[in-house]
Order: sequence, then structure tokens, then C-alpha cells
Amino acid sequence: MSVEQTDIEKIAKLSRIRIAASDMPEVALRLNDILAMVDTMQAVDTTGIEPMHNPLDASQRLRADIVTETDQRELLQQNAPAAEQGLFLVPKVIE
Repeated sequence: MSVEQTDIEKIAKLSRIRIAASDMPEVALRLNDILAMVDTMQAVDTTGIEPMHNPLDASQRLRADIVTETDQRELLQQNAPAAEQGLFLVPKVIE
């Protein structure tokens, strides 16, 4: 798969980034290199290979799942400009 200038312009428009016309050849070259690397990786036979969660075979230390904070909703809502039934009321921002 090859990336053309029109493809880059479309991608730039969709992602809302500006790419100068003078940078287009370099961007196209880099994107084509990335796609070539992906094609090379896709060609590797991975049958019988188990997916890994972490390449270092590390595990995450987890803390105990206990409540450490008390319910302070009433105290925190005292400073709110508007609250109702335990919820903060905010002004409508979408018409």
C-alpha cells in the first residue's frame, strides 16, 4: 500500500493538522515506511504463539480494595451554586 499526496491531505484535514506543501514528500515517505514495516510484521507466522499481556512478564501491584474516604457529599455541595437531590446542577450549554 502506498500513500499519495491526496491521501495525506485527506488525513490532515480529518485530523485537523496543517502540513505544509513542502513537507508533503517527507510525510509521504515516512508514512510509506511505517506501512511497509506493518506489512513486514503482518507476514510473520504467529500460529501457536500465545499473546502476551506484557513483554516483560510483569504484574501490577494492586492495593487493597477498601474505602478510605467518608461520604462528604453534603459538605461539598454546600459550596455549589445549585444542587438538587444530591446532584450538582449546571447550566445548559448546548442549544
